[in-house]
Amino acid sequence: MGIAENAALIVVDVQEGFEEEAYWGARNNPEADRNIAGLIDAWQSSGRPVVFVRHDSPKPDSPLRVGQPGNGFKGYVEERRGKGDGPGLLVAKYVNSAFYGTPDLKGWLDRCGIRQLVVVGIQTNMCVETTARMGGNLGYEVFVPLDATYTFDLAGPWGWTLGADELARATAVSLHGGGFAKVVTSAELIAAAG
Repeated sequence: MGIAENAALIVVDVQEGFEEEAYWGARNNPEADRNIAGLIDAWQSSGRPVVFVRHDSPKPDSPLRVGQPGNGFKGYVEERRGKGDGPGLLVAKYVNSAFYGTPDLKGWLDRCGIRQLVVVGIQTNMCVETTARMGGNLGYEVFVPLDATYTFDLAGPWGWTLGADELARATAVSLHGGGFAKVVTSAELIAAAG
């Protein structure tokens, strides 16, 4: 796997509000935070660009709404922001895709000549998947290290429910099998970017 010198790491919604289990329910992949931190470190030490995306929820009961402690980045992300020699960006959004945030992510990527994206963060089947799908649709080469994402159990129509692991697998199959992104591991990306 070839990782470009200017491949951008897109860190999606790694916010304190996702720690509120009473609101979200059970999560999967307890190693995700360690893997996200490792990728940020690898990207920053190599001078590659890192984009931090924050979800500013408009929902009045959401732990991610502006003005609430849960809107802030998790501590390990906040302490890494602004570090490294590569370019960086903070995108605020209120929908699933980081491409519908402020400032304009696509415009910034294109001005920087970036054609490769690595998308990590929370939730696997929501904002990570939507951002990866849009990135693929827009012509970027997208990688999703599944072990650097996590999600929560979810209820759908007709009483159907899926566990977090099932949702993560469905996302991996849809993204990889559908040609939107290459689903890989954090270790593979860190080795390729080294």
